[in-house]
Amino acid sequence: MEEFMKAALEEARFGFQEGGIPIGSVLVKEKKIIGRGHNRRVQNNDPLAHAEIECLRNAGRIGSYSDTILFTTLMPCYLCSGAIVQFGIEKVVVGESRNFKGDIEFLENHWVSVDDWDWDECVDLMKGFMEKNPDLWNEDIGKL
Repeated sequence: MEEFMKAALEEARFGFQEGGIPIGSVLVKEKKIIGRGHNRRVQNNDPLAHAEIECLRNAGRIGSYSDTILFTTLMPCYLCSGAIVQFGIEKVVVGESRNFKGDIEFLENHWVSVDDWDWDECVDLMKGFMEKNPDLWNEDIGKL
């Protein structure tokens, strides 16, 4: 399953190269990536264009999401956690939660299994971004 987190990390790097926030996500079904996305809030001037939301948009309508796994480089925020619960995604694999805690209890209280891999690559990418762009990061999480 490491290949899927690597794909999410690749998405995060794409977002960073575009001048955006380096968070990436992929949606996996039957061991195949069916959707991918990265945070595009800055690029699209869209406050809802979080990585997980973009990933779900790009996956399109697939009927039931219960047999999918969402890989994301950072613990999901409330917006993305709500979408995960709304669509019945039962498993989320997170690259890291050191830089942003999100609300794992919300997910777990809604029957979502969460695996936090604490990958140094994910931690370092996000930490570096947050240190260089504190205002943009705080805008992303609604803390301005």
